Amino acid sequence: MRHCSFIGAALLVVACAAGPAADAQTYPTRPITMVVPFAAGGPTDAITRIVAERMRTSLGQTVIIENVTGADGSIGVGRVARATPDGYTLSIGQWSTHVLNGAAYTLAYDLLKDFEPVALIATNPEVIVTNTAIPAKNLAELIAWLKPNQGKVSVGMASMSHRVAAVYFQNTTGARFVFVPYRGAGPAMQDLVARQIDMMFDQAANSLPQLRNRTIKAYAVTARERLASAPDIPTVDEAGLPGFYISVWTALWAPAGTPKAAILRLNAAVAEALANPAVRTRLADLGQDIPRLDQQTPAALGALQKAEIEKWWPIIKAAHIGPE
Repeated sequence: MRHCSFIGAALLVVACAAGPAADAQTYPTRPITMVVPFAAGGPTDAITRIVAERMRTSLGQTVIIENVTGADGSIGVGRVARATPDGYTLSIGQWSTHVLNGAAYTLAYDLLKDFEPVALIATNPEVIVTNTAIPAKNLAELIAWLKPNQGKVSVGMASMSHRVAAVYFQNTTGARFVFVPYRGAGPAMQDLVARQIDMMFDQAANSLPQLRNRTIKAYAVTARERLASAPDIPTVDEAGLPGFYISVWTALWAPAGTPKAAILRLNAAVAEALANPAVRTRLADLGQDIPRLDQQTPAALGALQKAEIEKWWPIIKAAHIGPE
């Protein structure tokens, strides 16, 4: 009996030791949950659903989208930080949730230590826009017009990313704004169109419909290259404000400790989705740019996040930007 017990115990140890390896080889074996830290229907949610739909095919499993809102996205991100690191609960986030919030909030998690980067999904630069009453015809004229109007020009803010961009512009040009808070980008854009506010630093995806209808004016896109969806808007380099780069990028993370095999499997599924013509078309329709293949790796996302933290945290802390 003792001999049988010893054999049984030995087999149990072998089975437990083999378990993680077997799971890694067969991952995924059940549905995956992607936590979106914003409400359904917004830009991040739309991007997630487009990519997840294609990932279901390559992964052979259902991908569930769970919207967990609050505190500029930090509640949803925190949910994933506390999740079991098995590859079945993932965090969709972006520039604000995985960079800016770390300087503006006291978080219960570490943005670098508590997550494994999976893949960069899309990038979306901001556009410097004004209402149609502003007399400036280009960015140089806009900056010149702002200086004698110090403290009089109103800028709409619907998120922390809007405020950070405006502060960065102030630091770069010497302009000074009156900040007008909003509960969402939609109401802010409505007031810009109605000339109730003067300016916004808005995601290109949000501004494109109004720009196409010519109900607002664009001066520059905050990127090195022009937007494929709006090629007539000059870059900040071309417009005379070189290096003023801001991108509201979207990416995928897993909890720290997630097996490497699962990370690589997820990364491959994202890359396959982003290579799909239908996915690319749908993301382009939302004003999103798809990163190059070498920018989609886990290492590339990790390097991007660290570089962005080094750039933006000092700006946020110096301006004392925090929860509204």
